[in-house]
Amino acid sequence: MVVLNKAPSLGRTGDHDPVGPAWANRVTRLCLRYALIHQDGEMTVRWGVVGPGRIASKVIGDAPHVPGAEFVAVASRSAERAQAFADAHGLPRVHDSYRAMLDDDGVDILYIATTHPQHRAIALAALRAGKAILLEKSFTVTPEATREIVDLARSTGTFAMEAMWTRFQPAVVRLRELIADGALGEVRSVQGELCVQANQDPSDRFLNPAIGGGAVFDLSVYPISFAQMVLGNPDVVHAHGVLTDTGVDLEESMMLGFPGARTAGLFCSLRCSSPGQMRVFGTDGWIDVLPRFHHPDTIVLHRRDAEPETIVAPRTGAGYAHELIEVTECIAAGKPESDVMPLADTVAVQDVMGDVVLQLGVRIEEGPAQL
Repeated sequence: MVVLNKAPSLGRTGDHDPVGPAWANRVTRLCLRYALIHQDGEMTVRWGVVGPGRIASKVIGDAPHVPGAEFVAVASRSAERAQAFADAHGLPRVHDSYRAMLDDDGVDILYIATTHPQHRAIALAALRAGKAILLEKSFTVTPEATREIVDLARSTGTFAMEAMWTRFQPAVVRLRELIADGALGEVRSVQGELCVQANQDPSDRFLNPAIGGGAVFDLSVYPISFAQMVLGNPDVVHAHGVLTDTGVDLEESMMLGFPGARTAGLFCSLRCSSPGQMRVFGTDGWIDVLPRFHHPDTIVLHRRDAEPETIVAPRTGAGYAHELIEVTECIAAGKPESDVMPLADTVAVQDVMGDVVLQLGVRIEEGPAQL
């Protein structure tokens, strides 16, 4: 068994190549835009939280593990919720509207953790205000809204990233290194599932289309993103599933086809229990990503004529620190997007989810473009 006490290097893994004069000009604008504090010669990136819910509490809990980051403000449409969040996490400033957060000159980046349909308006307004964004998954509920945000981020040179924490988990980073080094030979397929037994009450958030409910936006985004990370962009999407009376998807099986006749078989459900495991198959072996695959500590490498190799790569804190470190370092360096979770990958994943939604007939309600 191999135990990695230090996270492996993330390296460059995205297809997007932010180089050349146009990107250089945007980086220059970024360096001028972000009013970063200098403490003892080091930069501090100042974070604001938009949407003080359960996931935001987990994410901000990893802040002590992120050098150069300081969480300084929270915004909610409920002043009471914002104040309670600030009190719980020691934030000095509270805003009772999203617009007030955008007007806060002491914030460099917004971590946006509202319901999915609200992402569009907040992200667009933030980018127009010169604020970088880390936007929770799913990025939006439609491919069109995702492209709208990505296009604005690129045209303004303002940093934006989807909060797909899976890609930054040390065990997943090690998996990508093994694949790149040829440990599996030619990678041919990804197989996996992610399920939870959610509340079946039609009023529950999981089943409410007005707030982006359904398996595809809460669960399927993970295995789709994982498959896209390993195999690239699919050219075929087939989906079969079950809808609730509210019109959202309760579960779906998805078969994705990729160039070279490679495949991914994925299953997600809001009414079943499952381990949440992923397997990557190649011509020379396979890798088990042990449960739960979207934040694993352990992978097992199986190679022809060799004993299985268990690789343990513990995550730091609750596992959110790794994506926060990436974003903080990107902003401090003036980078307009992450090489590990590039915007092109977010668009590709949202396109697959769009196909799934269309094939199943899921009812979706995208949010407005304006705050």
